[in-house]
Amino acid sequence: MVVCIVVYVILLGVFWMDRKKSLFGCFRQKEKRILFWAIVLSNTIATTLFLTEMFHMSTEGVLGRNSYGEGSSVESYKVTVEGELEEEPFEVEVQEREYSNAEIQKIFAQMMEELDAVILGENESCDRVEQNLNLVNQLEGYPVDIRWELDNYEVFDTEGIIQEEQTKSEGTLVEVRGILSYGSAEAVYVTHVMVYPETKEGKEKWIDAIRERIDDIEQMTRQDETFSLPNSVLGRTLVWEKKKDTTGYTVLGLGFLLGVVLIWKYRQDEAEDKQRKREQMMRDYPDIISKFTLLLSTGMTVKNVWLKIVQGYENSKGQFGERFAYEEMRITCHEMQGGISEAEAYERFGKRCETAQYMKFGALLSQNMKKGSKGLSELLKLESIQALENRKSSAKLMGEEAGTKLLVPMFGMFAVVMLMVIVPAFLSIQV
Repeated sequence: MVVCIVVYVILLGVFWMDRKKSLFGCFRQKEKRILFWAIVLSNTIATTLFLTEMFHMSTEGVLGRNSYGEGSSVESYKVTVEGELEEEPFEVEVQEREYSNAEIQKIFAQMMEELDAVILGENESCDRVEQNLNLVNQLEGYPVDIRWELDNYEVFDTEGIIQEEQTKSEGTLVEVRGILSYGSAEAVYVTHVMVYPETKEGKEKWIDAIRERIDDIEQMTRQDETFSLPNSVLGRTLVWEKKKDTTGYTVLGLGFLLGVVLIWKYRQDEAEDKQRKREQMMRDYPDIISKFTLLLSTGMTVKNVWLKIVQGYENSKGQFGERFAYEEMRITCHEMQGGISEAEAYERFGKRCETAQYMKFGALLSQNMKKGSKGLSELLKLESIQALENRKSSAKLMGEEAGTKLLVPMFGMFAVVMLMVIVPAFLSIQV
């Protein structure tokens, strides 16, 4: 208990009073908060366990006995016998309190008064029983077992459920006996119930009458080739209409739902492909700019540099696979070969890539084609530096996102470990 208090004091001092220059300075602020709350949670649970143990701890060898009906308790001790045993582990089982004979007879009497209402269940009176009896094995609040016996098991089964086919319209008298037992003490509860068939009204009345009429006609016409449904029952006309098969509507609805799901799935896949394409193009952007800047510094023209990069990609495509940015550059080459001007081809390239960096790159090349290539190398060098910085920032952001995603399984594992420790500890405590 003292250790838990000391831990709380240290936590408050280290993590909150001196955040920047604490003993945990190697952790970032977010990591400090995670560690702080993890230790607080485990320390709180440990404190609860300590307090629970102190609350139930017995003194001077006096053990508390559980009250009536709460069951026995087991306490663990270490016993020392002078000169013979030294702190030997020892378990002591203490049974629950027992009623005296006078107390149990009083309880029997109270239970018999309550059983009159309990066993009736949904029935209003013993004089007319139409619903199942509620033959409970115990009454709540009483540590007494009840065993039931009937003098007519044709009308009721052992659980008090009415056998409707055995009931009679004039009623059947059934004796119900309950043997109440507590240890060696017993008492007998006896009552009588009058069982009748269930009275049905409204919808159930008509359904039973129609079903009974159909059964009668079916039995009388079993030698005929056809079977005719009754036209009337209990003086009322019946109109029969065959239930329509709704399978077609169900299939139609499922088809529409399937179409909606497929469209949603298609859009999801399309969005994921677009995002994957964009991420790949952004990863390749610094390499493309670097290659372009390096080749341009050798004195090659912009168009020749473009063709050179595309040729290099086509030669290595079989080894490294398809790259979206280079494929767009290859399309641009075909456009220029097809008669489109360089400036327009570069602008179209940036628009197809649909990213700000590539649009800027295409516009930069297009403008320099119109105004001349003077200063283009310096602009591309600056763009290359900026692209590398953006790539570093993107990589750092992806790393932080991955770390955040790992928090969920980490806390899940922590919760599992805590349960493995706490549950056995609580189960071992006998309240």
